Amino acid sequence: MLVAAAVCPCPPLLVPDVAAGAAPELDAARTACTDALGVLAASRPDLLIVVGPADIAGRGTHPEGATGSFEEFGVDLAVRLGRDLGAVADRPLPASLAVGAWLLARTGWADAPVEGLGVGEPLETARCTETGRALAGRADQVALLVMGDGSACRTLKAPGYLDERASAFDAAASRALGAADIGALTELDEALAYELKAAGRAPWQVLAGAAQGAGLDGRLLYDDAPYGVGYLVAAWS
Repeated sequence: MLVAAAVCPCPPLLVPDVAAGAAPELDAARTACTDALGVLAASRPDLLIVVGPADIAGRGTHPEGATGSFEEFGVDLAVRLGRDLGAVADRPLPASLAVGAWLLARTGWADAPVEGLGVGEPLETARCTETGRALAGRADQVALLVMGDGSACRTLKAPGYLDERASAFDAAASRALGAADIGALTELDEALAYELKAAGRAPWQVLAGAAQGAGLDGRLLYDDAPYGVGYLVAAWS
């Protein structure tokens, strides 16, 4: 059963070494992520699963001990998902899970085993919620660290340029995440999310499936779009 969840954005810029001189611009987001992970630790889960968007090569499960890096972003920094179990995974973590692994290491996570799951941005809503229900059944007390961004079309300088629909989409997602509104998350339009380059839609709907029947309350900790991309942080417990 799901006992807690933290929702965090997943831009590599969240890692100060990657952001370099621009690092202070996301200090508030980092602080909010730390607070959200504190809620996960307080729930004392038996298993933590990090869920994030991934391309084809990174989709599927990633075991504890899997590694990733930020070399593609020009930084010689490696991360590991949870404990070092001595086995080398056959593929690297996708960027979203690497950011999640960095957040866990930054906060000194040592409260439960950790696994990862990369999901495709186009994954249908029904498959997302089905996947979430299966994750919630993995242990008596499961926690999720859900990585994902809102629309990348919030401003003219955003990666996806300006789309007038982006602000309303992100506002709906923000309300749903802040209220732990499973129905509202499930109703996010997958086609619109894809057009708006909202990579968090599928992971958020995995969370919606996992939270069914759990009776969790939500709290929104951060909501901004500093680079024209919606970044949201929330905690469910």
